[in-house]
Amino acid sequence: SLTVLQALEDGLKRADADPSVKAVMICGENGKFSAGADIRGFSSPKKRGTALGPIISLIERSEKPVVAAIEGVALGGGLEVALGCHYRIAHVKARMGLPEVTIGLLPGAEGTQRLPRLIGVPAALDIITTGRHIPATEALKLGLVDEVVEENTIEAAIRLANKV
Repeated sequence: SLTVLQALEDGLKRADADPSVKAVMICGENGKFSAGADIRGFSSPKKRGTALGPIISLIERSEKPVVAAIEGVALGGGLEVALGCHYRIAHVKARMGLPEVTIGLLPGAEGTQRLPRLIGVPAALDIITTGRHIPATEALKLGLVDEVVEENTIEAAIRLANKV
């Protein structure tokens, strides 16, 4: 939603401007990182506000380390947000993917560029063209995430952020 996008942008800008902040951790709530955009909003008239692509670029450009704590799902725009982060930790039960292709939509926030850079073209093409959901253990083998944990993902992400 526009509210979430604006809050993410405002939070990132505040963190970057605050010298006492050493790192940023992005997580979802209620055990889900992000299932991406609600496609029903794609047919509504354009509203003013922040778009996802520029926010992901803001994450990527941050001079402070940004860690994604992925629980539940990181799908579509949610995975694209995680791809913009410098580090990604996933709970062992998490799933990631770009399912919008199954209804004829291409990922629109540069996930088709960031994913191949991170895991290589062959693996990225499989994920981009099939829309399948990748389990966390496979994501680790592909290099999509840096660590998979069975414990509290947020605490693990904070530990990583403190380490880097």
